[in-house]
Amino acid sequence: MVDQQWKQRLRCGAVLVGLVMSGAAAAAVEGNAALTSDYIWRGSSQSDGDPAAQAGVKLSTATGWYASAWGSGVSFKPDNGARSEFDLIAGWSAAVTPDWSVDVNLTRYLYPSTTVDLDWTELNGTVTWRQRAWLQVGVSDNALAGGHGGTYAQLGARLPLGEQWRVEGAVGHYWLDSAQADDYLHGQLSVVWRVHGPWELRVTGHDTDGAAKRLFPGNAGSRVEVALQTAF
Repeated sequence: MVDQQWKQRLRCGAVLVGLVMSGAAAAAVEGNAALTSDYIWRGSSQSDGDPAAQAGVKLSTATGWYASAWGSGVSFKPDNGARSEFDLIAGWSAAVTPDWSVDVNLTRYLYPSTTVDLDWTELNGTVTWRQRAWLQVGVSDNALAGGHGGTYAQLGARLPLGEQWRVEGAVGHYWLDSAQADDYLHGQLSVVWRVHGPWELRVTGHDTDGAAKRLFPGNAGSRVEVALQTAF
């Protein structure tokens, strides 16, 4: 099992390295970082309600191909040894019309040093309108590393309020195989203030339905997240 896990990680890494090397001459580099009071993903806390530091880097080419890596501190209950999450992503994004853009990528979620296998892979697609609204769909045959298929969809919107403020909201639904868990619904609403330059302060309210609370006891439901974030 361990050898198979490492083979999967090496294959994913090889794809990313190949993508980067093929477009390195014309690659643009971007980065991001955040310090959040609670790492919340799709409605549930991934840090057991504790603060988390996060950072990522993205290399993209003029043809739209890109590769990125992102990491965050995590903590789960019951404790399975996970202390970090790394997301390796390879994909393509481009504007297809002046108003519409698309993004398709393969994401590999990695959790080193765990006592159980939490690694899994998801195929994602996002359609965005004028950077104001988006629809994301993710599909996996091993959703949440549970050994069953799942489909996630999120509909979101962004409303600028002048140059320094904006409001963002999203509603997501996770369709999970009944052998794993019930489908669940979550929502979030953020107010973002551009403090100075690329630095932003984000306050987000999250809520979920009862199915999420049963699936993630103690880590779903109503909660507030505060984050200081930047992009460079």
